[in-house]
Order: sequence, then C-alpha cells, then structure tokens
Amino acid sequence: MTPARRIALFARLAAADPEPRTELVFSSPFELLVAVILSAQATDKSVNLATRGLYATARTPAAIVALGLDGLKRHIRTIGLYNSKASNILEMSRLLLERHGGEVPHDREALEALPGVGRKTANVVLNCVFGEPTIAVDTHIFRVANRTGLAPGRNVVEVEERLLKVVPAAYRQHAHHWLILLGRYTCKARRPECWRCLVSAECGFRPKTAAPDGALSAPGRARRS
Repeated sequence: MTPARRIALFARLAAADPEPRTELVFSSPFELLVAVILSAQATDKSVNLATRGLYATARTPAAIVALGLDGLKRHIRTIGLYNSKASNILEMSRLLLERHGGEVPHDREALEALPGVGRKTANVVLNCVFGEPTIAVDTHIFRVANRTGLAPGRNVVEVEERLLKVVPAAYRQHAHHWLILLGRYTCKARRPECWRCLVSAECGFRPKTAAPDGALSAPGRARRS
C-alpha cells in the first residue's frame, strides 16, 4: 500500500468515526486492565456482561484481593479460561498494591511485569488510559494489516512494528481502534464484506467479495451502527 493510499484509508476511517473508543466498559484504569486481561480469546460483549456484576462488587485492587479466588471465579466463570485469568487478576491486584500503591503504572515494563499482562494488553492500557499512540495488534488487526497490504507481517510483533512506521502520525492515536472495528465488523475472517467496506478503494485485497443478493453494494461504515 502506497503512502497516499494509507493516508486516504485513515482519512476515511477518521471522517466516519472521529473519536473511536474501545467497546470494553470501564470507569477506571484498573477496570480496563482487568477487562483487557479477561478479553483474551473472549468477546468484548461477554467480558462486559461478566464485569458488570464484578465491578458492582469489587472494582479496586484491594476489593479484588478481599473477594478472593473463589469469589472472583464466580463472577467471571462465563469467560473462557476463567480459572487462569482469575489467578492472574488476583495476583496482579496484589502486586499493584505492593508495588504501585494500588495504581495502574504508566510504564510498559511495569505493566508487562504484572501477571496476565502481555504486550498487547500493555498497549491497550497505554493508549486508552495514558493517551500514548500505541497499536495493540490482535487477531483482527493482524488480519486487516496483512489482507489490505497496509502493514504485512509474519507475526503480531512484525505487524506492530510496521504499523508504527507506516501509519501517518496524525492518525496513530486512534489507529488500532479503527482497525479493530474494521476487522470485527467488515473485514471479517471468513469472508470480508468488501461491498460495504468504507476503505475498499484503498485496500489491496483481490478479488473483492461481491454483495449477496439484496445487499447494498455502496460502501458503508466500517463500524456496526
């Protein structure tokens, strides 16, 4: 993808959704951190359903520690891998209290030292909480970056590094939200819906998928309404 096409792609996404936000529901940095840990191999919708009850009971590191492992598991048992996630969240909460005064640190190394927090989770927190122009590469972004030709790579680290190089600076802050939403709702894994994609003209994927009978062929929003 040429620099001009990249600029056009992000300009279209920005015009359609100027202030994209994560679909995870949270009201504090700690709540977001917990939600992102839970979101691994789970949908944002399922995470929000689980955290609604959890945060009504325990929404701080101290409250999570007081809840205990069994109590935490009861709230998140509908989430895949909930046993290991509960252990990580409980230990993460303890370490936040011991090392950071109960606050989520604004530091990549400190974040990644917490149980259950990898590079992608740290990137989400740094971007959504602290306003850093990080790009958290999940399966959606990995697919979109490779399929469109925006930033091809063999693994998520390669894709992240290339995105940070090629995404225009003016769009870097919101880039990962736009790309996640594009992959989640339009550039789907099994069959991309090219006929309604907002950035179909800039995308290098060929051949474009045709609209099914009765569907509008004009480009639509990259995000679900």
